[in-house]
Amino acid sequence: MPPASPARQRSVPVAYGRSPSGSGSGEAGVADAAPRRVAILVYDGVTLLDVAGPAEVFKEANRVGADYRIVLLSPTGADVTSNLGVRIAVDGAVSSETALDTLLVAGSDLYPRARVPGDLADAARISAAAAGRVASICTGAFVLAAAGLLDGKRATTHWKVAHELAARCPACRVEPDAIYVRDGTTYTSAGVAAGIDLALALVEEDHGPDLARDVARALVVYMQRAGGQSQFSAPLQGPPPRSSALREVTDLVTANPCGDHSLGELAKHLNVSTRHLTRLFRDELSTTPARYVENIRFDMARALLDQGHTATQAAALAGFPSYESMRRVFARKLSISPAAYQRRFSTARRVDAG
Repeated sequence: MPPASPARQRSVPVAYGRSPSGSGSGEAGVADAAPRRVAILVYDGVTLLDVAGPAEVFKEANRVGADYRIVLLSPTGADVTSNLGVRIAVDGAVSSETALDTLLVAGSDLYPRARVPGDLADAARISAAAAGRVASICTGAFVLAAAGLLDGKRATTHWKVAHELAARCPACRVEPDAIYVRDGTTYTSAGVAAGIDLALALVEEDHGPDLARDVARALVVYMQRAGGQSQFSAPLQGPPPRSSALREVTDLVTANPCGDHSLGELAKHLNVSTRHLTRLFRDELSTTPARYVENIRFDMARALLDQGHTATQAAALAGFPSYESMRRVFARKLSISPAAYQRRFSTARRVDAG
């Protein structure tokens, strides 16, 4: 991504260290004698939230008793421009830090699409050699992979590009549904906001669950999310049907999820054999008619839960035969119940007690 024009750039000085007042609600003695140095590797096109999210976690941890020193490093020490056109003032080059507790490599939309530049991979390798533990946020895993730092390890990244990471790094085992993965002293996290989850996990590792819980409460985030990345992905990925006949069927199901959409009824609607309809779904959508109907109903149920309907209401309105059948689908797809999904992700306040 080319840098934004100078007129749109804003310089952002970094001041993520502990506040001079040292005030906070944490217990005395939580902080170590020496501050923990955390470096975030940034570069042109870096995702701004990948930088700000984890940094805010460490800053809040300082407020309640931890002692982190955050530095932003770039490969050469030059300031960089983020994906939003915001210019980020860095503290130095990667070579300026020789003793780090943690290296965080922020992600970018650039490198799932293009190869990671050699100087950026080298910068990650140099910083990793100076760090006690190494972590990536979102697509920062591509930088770690290019540096050879994921070879022989388990890793994750944003679910949309997990397949690309697996293709580029066959020596690592990609876990596409994980929010974050720890393998020894190497940590990788999923898309963007999952960097906050990872930073909270690092704070908990350093200072225990009580301090990490205080940080999560102050930031109004969950200390540990239930379920994996699949709870955030759209259930109906891929291109629309090519044939008008299949489009007619999928439009019918989408318009009325509660209808009788058995294989026989759908085939009867098109006046084709069940075998022919099954072949159409397989060839054009890579699924079965039953699974397609289930996905539509699942998507509708999630929307209804988000709007504040009870789980029982959502099951009926989305076309599931029963609440129990909907619960089984949620468990299989998201590893959580409909009620748990609603507690965590609904924009409304009403929650089904069941």
